[in-house]
Amino acid sequence: MLGVKKTCSPTYCIFYVNLLENSKKVGKIYLILSKKVDIMVLISRFYGIFGDYRVRGRENMVTDINEFIHYLREVKRTSRNTEISYQRDLMQLASFLEKQGITEVGKVTKTSLNSYILFLEKEGRASTTISRTLASTKAFFHYEYKEGQIRRDPAELLKAPKIEKKAPTILTVEEVNRLLDQPGNDTPKEIRDKAMLQLLYATGIRVSELIHLKLEDINLPIGLLTCRDETRERMVPFGKVARQALQDYMERGRDSLLKGKESDWLFINCNGQPMSRQGFWKIIKYYGKKAGIDADITPHTLRHSFAAHLLRSGADIHAVQTMLGHSDMTTTQMYMNYLQK
Repeated sequence: MLGVKKTCSPTYCIFYVNLLENSKKVGKIYLILSKKVDIMVLISRFYGIFGDYRVRGRENMVTDINEFIHYLREVKRTSRNTEISYQRDLMQLASFLEKQGITEVGKVTKTSLNSYILFLEKEGRASTTISRTLASTKAFFHYEYKEGQIRRDPAELLKAPKIEKKAPTILTVEEVNRLLDQPGNDTPKEIRDKAMLQLLYATGIRVSELIHLKLEDINLPIGLLTCRDETRERMVPFGKVARQALQDYMERGRDSLLKGKESDWLFINCNGQPMSRQGFWKIIKYYGKKAGIDADITPHTLRHSFAAHLLRSGADIHAVQTMLGHSDMTTTQMYMNYLQK
C-alpha cells in the first residue's frame, strides 16, 4: 500500500511516497518531479511497479543520514554550511558506532550516544564542537522518530556539556587603526584587502556575510549595503572611509583580479573566484601580525571591536543590535557587560 504526501516549490514538487504494510510504514521513497505530474497518475504507476510492496528495514545508517541531509536541503532549506556541518558530524558518529558493532539506526541507544560524547571529550574536542555535534545528533534522531523509523528517540534526553563563555577579543581603537593601515594601495590584492577590512569594521557584519556580498547588495552613492540570509535581510550603513576604499577596489582592483571573467560576487580572490572564509582568515592573520598586534585576531575580532567601540561611544544598544543582526538583545548586551568590567 502507498501513502503519498507532497511539498511544492514554484516549479517542482517533492513527493514523499510512504510504503505501508498493515497501516504501518515500512519504507519511503523521495521523488522530485515537475508540478505538471498528476498525483493520481503517480500513485497508479507506483502500484503498477511495486504492487503490494514489502521492504526490509534499512541496515545502513549512512542511508538514513543521506536521506536526512536531503530533507534538510529540499524541505527545510537550510544553508549549505549547516548541511555540510550536519553531514560531517553524523558521518563521524556513524563511523564510531560501526566500530562498536552498531550499523542500524534502530539499534542506537542513549548509552551508545553517551559513549560517543565521552569519546569526544577524551579526544580533547572543544565544548563548542561537542555541543554542535549533539545538536546534529538530536536533529537527526528526532527526524528518524518523527518519520517512524525508530520507536523511541535515544537522543531526546542527552545533555550538552557546559560551555565556558570566553570574553570576546576586542582591539583598542589604536590597534584597529594600525590593522586597517597595513594594506597598501599598489596592487589589486592590497586594494581589495583594504576594502574588505574597512568594510568589515565600518559595518560589523559577519565574515560569512562579507564574503557573500554581491554587486547588487552595495549602494556606493549613499553608503549602504544589504545582508541577506535564507529568511531575512537587513540594511547596514557605512561611512566615507569604507566607501572610498570600496570605490578604489571597484575601479582599480576587482577587474584585475577577475582576469576577464565575470562574477556577481563583490570580493574576488587572486584566481578570479569568490573569496572564501579560509582565504579571508589568512588575510586578517597576516595583517594582524604585520601590525604587531599580540591579541589572537580572527575574522570575528573586527565585529566584536565594532560593537564595543560604538557602545563605548554612547551608541543606542538597540541600533547596534539591528546593525549586527542579533535576534536576541542578550547577545548584544554581552558587549555592555564586557565594557563595564
